Amino acid sequence: MVNSPHGGVLKDLIARDEPISAQLREEASTLPDITLTDRQLCDLELITNGGFSPLEGFLNEKDYVNVVENLRLADGTLFPIPVNLDLSKETIEALKIAPGSRLALRDPRDDQALAIITVEDIYTPDRVKEAVNVFGADDPAHPAVAYLRNQVKEFYVGGKVQAIQAPTHFDYVALRYTPAELRAHFKKVAWRKVVAFQTRNPMHRAHRELTVRAARQRQANVLIHPVVGLTKPGDVDHYTRVRVYEAIMKKYPNGLGHLALLPLAMRMAGPREAVWHSIIRKNFGATHFIVGRDHAGPGKNSQGKDFYGPYDAQDLVIKYHDELQIEMVPFQQMTYLPSTDEYQPVDEVPKGVQTLDISGTELRKRLRTGAPIPDWFSYEEVVKVLRESYPPRNKQGFVLFLTGLHNSGKDTIARALQTTLHQQGGRSVSLLLGETVRQELSAELGFSADDRHKNVQRIAYVAAELTRAGAAVVAAPIAPHERSRQAAKQTVLQNGGPGGNFFLIHVATPLEHCEKTDRKGVYARARAGEIKGFTGVDDPYETPDNADLTFDVTKHTIPEIVHSIILLLETNALV
Repeated sequence: MVNSPHGGVLKDLIARDEPISAQLREEASTLPDITLTDRQLCDLELITNGGFSPLEGFLNEKDYVNVVENLRLADGTLFPIPVNLDLSKETIEALKIAPGSRLALRDPRDDQALAIITVEDIYTPDRVKEAVNVFGADDPAHPAVAYLRNQVKEFYVGGKVQAIQAPTHFDYVALRYTPAELRAHFKKVAWRKVVAFQTRNPMHRAHRELTVRAARQRQANVLIHPVVGLTKPGDVDHYTRVRVYEAIMKKYPNGLGHLALLPLAMRMAGPREAVWHSIIRKNFGATHFIVGRDHAGPGKNSQGKDFYGPYDAQDLVIKYHDELQIEMVPFQQMTYLPSTDEYQPVDEVPKGVQTLDISGTELRKRLRTGAPIPDWFSYEEVVKVLRESYPPRNKQGFVLFLTGLHNSGKDTIARALQTTLHQQGGRSVSLLLGETVRQELSAELGFSADDRHKNVQRIAYVAAELTRAGAAVVAAPIAPHERSRQAAKQTVLQNGGPGGNFFLIHVATPLEHCEKTDRKGVYARARAGEIKGFTGVDDPYETPDNADLTFDVTKHTIPEIVHSIILLLETNALV
């Protein structure tokens, strides 16, 4: 018998509202629109299909405060992660949003109306408290805290939603199950006990052995339930991972395992996230859930220490076991025994027996260099997929992001780099000069801080698309503001795939020299007031403190600078 939903009732809003979906769609065409962010889209999908049961919408203030402080909704139901619809002050004022307002929530990919929210309240969150309580620290080294600081808008809007339709997906449609669909599948194939396995990484032989062992010990079946929404920046893209999962499912005993995809936006919240994942898997019908060491941990904090203890997640799930009503299966660290050609839990290996392991770092190094990956570690079909998606470093794209004052020499350096990289061959080279991009892509933008930010983000978007395809990109905007440079880096890291290699190069030529050698007289026009908001004259340049290289053309020749940059690429095995 599959597990009962959290709260006792599966809140399948798609099914509930299907009889009035046409009416809701017609109403949505008359309502103010909210275009969802990628995270909000993932959240809404799991609200409307019941994955987040018992939620029926985005948290109001009372629920939000209780979740942040006590891991519970206002009615006392266990729910550890705040799920919020954040909106800017400008949006709220422009759309005249107030309690009682009805808003159409639209898919950012195709503009389809997915749901209508009836606003209950509008409130200002305590972001510091949210960061400390939910994620353990107000530390921007945590990706969810960085997101909270840099991307979450000022206000949260709470309210229940009515579902119009589920988001349309064009990838791996056959593997995307709602909770109701997965429950129906379990019933059809008579699965009574289901061990769910959460992952955001590729799977190898150890994962297969672990999950098979966990299922057999409990006379259960295995649900491989990977996240294909938003994961940790820098993770392997979900297209590659799903191809890996499809390949490894063929290695399971016939009828033992099933693969289904979860459109979750992870928060990397460690212990709280483990409880959240347990609730979600319970809603999908699982009776058991594997919780690993440092489950959903984001890695190191700003002091170089782990955000969470290795067993904090398991301890919190155990604490709430009676309410969760799903059995936790501790993740057993598996190791390979060459003498018997098998995997065993580390703590069950007799003393003195030889074991072999390959760390994640070592695996990435072997993929990068093309070194062999032994068949005892992974399957040939899996390695083939990974090599196709992650070519060796010298075949990957990269972005050289040059920043500096107008006439600092950055454009000259950029052109020289383009020529040098063309000479070396092996990949296409694209040059994105600030002035050229502004003329071609951003002609309508001015020189306000917001317009400058938009221009830099457009450059970053184009750079990420090019480098993902294996190109070398040399970008040379002025980019005077730190937030714009950091946002550009994140865009490339998150969207550049294997080409997400970003290097910030500060051309720190003094203002006096830039102005003295300005043959076009641009600085003189700015001094005369003919150009407003000119960097270095009436708009400050924020000096980067985290540049990979820094140069001054009054102290280094262009050939010396170019050679140093090429050496940086060589050090990183990119040329």
